[in-house]
Amino acid sequence: MADYALMNQLLFEGKHKIVQQMTEEALAEGLDVAAVLEDGLIAGMRVVGEDFKRNRIFVPEVLLAARAMKAGMAILRPLLTERGDADTSETIVMGTVKGDLHDIGKNLVGMMAEGAGFTIVDLGTDTSAEEFIAAVREHDAAILGMSALLTTTMIYMPKVVEAVKASGLDVKIAVGGAPVTPEFANEIGADGYGADAASAVNVFKELVAAREASRTSP
Repeated sequence: MADYALMNQLLFEGKHKIVQQMTEEALAEGLDVAAVLEDGLIAGMRVVGEDFKRNRIFVPEVLLAARAMKAGMAILRPLLTERGDADTSETIVMGTVKGDLHDIGKNLVGMMAEGAGFTIVDLGTDTSAEEFIAAVREHDAAILGMSALLTTTMIYMPKVVEAVKASGLDVKIAVGGAPVTPEFANEIGADGYGADAASAVNVFKELVAAREASRTSP
């Protein structure tokens, strides 16, 4: 039987080849795909996120663990799609705003969020309001996440917020990046702000809960 505790530890250590092999072996044993995903991969990435939040590990370790997570996901994703399970998690559309070509922070947030069970649609860098809106519509995203590393590009964020609100889309907006502050996020009408990758994942969870609550309230 698959040793999920060992799999979690190896993922934590970034042993991507072994994690991929263990994922294949778990499936060969006939284990449930969703269980392998949750207990073998996501559970390990959850520990990574918690340790990163508490400064026990740092960005290089997180990137190695995320690579291991992706190695396992490469095996599971075709089966999840085939079964229709791939769309059971909420979707986040992410991108660095127009004029900004920095993406390390955004990529790290995306990896952490994927590790937490979200489906990530990464639009890359230099993303316009129109591209954000089109992607949210296409993927029925619950959250739009945008980042900026420069003070000269963060001023594009309110334009995206304004355009999204004018579009009437039912999507929550989260912002982050080095020059972005909670005050700025509140000022431009964003729904959430993430100070770092681990915090961003918690913000995403809160926004999804708030979105669901608003849909069910009379």
